[in-house]
Amino acid sequence: MNDISELREIVRLTRQYLERLVGDGFSHVLLGATPGESGKSGPHAEPSEVIQPITVKPQLRKENGMERAMEEIRNRVDGCRKCGLAKTRKKTVFGSGSPRASVLFIGEAPGAEEDRQGLPFVGRAGQLLTKMLAFIGLKREDVYITNVLKCRPPGNRDPQPDEVACCEPYLLAQLDIIKPRLICALGRHAAQTLLKTEEGINRLRGRFHDYHGIKILPTYHPAYLLYSPGDKDKAKDDLSKLRAYLDESS
Repeated sequence: MNDISELREIVRLTRQYLERLVGDGFSHVLLGATPGESGKSGPHAEPSEVIQPITVKPQLRKENGMERAMEEIRNRVDGCRKCGLAKTRKKTVFGSGSPRASVLFIGEAPGAEEDRQGLPFVGRAGQLLTKMLAFIGLKREDVYITNVLKCRPPGNRDPQPDEVACCEPYLLAQLDIIKPRLICALGRHAAQTLLKTEEGINRLRGRFHDYHGIKILPTYHPAYLLYSPGDKDKAKDDLSKLRAYLDESS
């Protein structure tokens, strides 16, 4: 690599770093043009060609920082090889929704359709979840939806302890970025994993618990409700409590 190529690479990396600072809220960052971009380089380059100020509207700084932070965690998940699920998955399923959501819905793990599309709750259970959200006046874009595991266990088997241990740091990172006021744990496995308990969903649902300082309300998983529609009224009661809590704490 010659001197000018090395210089271009250094400037490129520096620009990436400075652009990250801008996204994280630093508004007075000056980005220089990479040698060759302006048509001039070295001592003959004009100052106006080399220095290009970039400003960020104050109200957008935090949002850009959150988006960048979430993307960094997503990239880590995409490249994760910590457990055996990396060998059997089609796609990682990171999560979807608003990183500024007040409520986070957490399921157990992706299913077959989620594994195929790389998105959470897109199968029949996902369609029911959309209706459950509508019942309390919410849309999918108003909340954030994810799972404890980011990869599908083969045959939709239960998550193994080592898989949960590998994946939970990613979930904690998502929580740290979003900082929701409330978590809704969907189903027995998600609730038991988050609350570190062996109590069944019928004992856990309908009341608030604590998860790393955040209120958590377990309810039935939409997939369970598809096969046990008799419990839909109980799920509606849980969702009504969730809605009331959000309204009271807003």
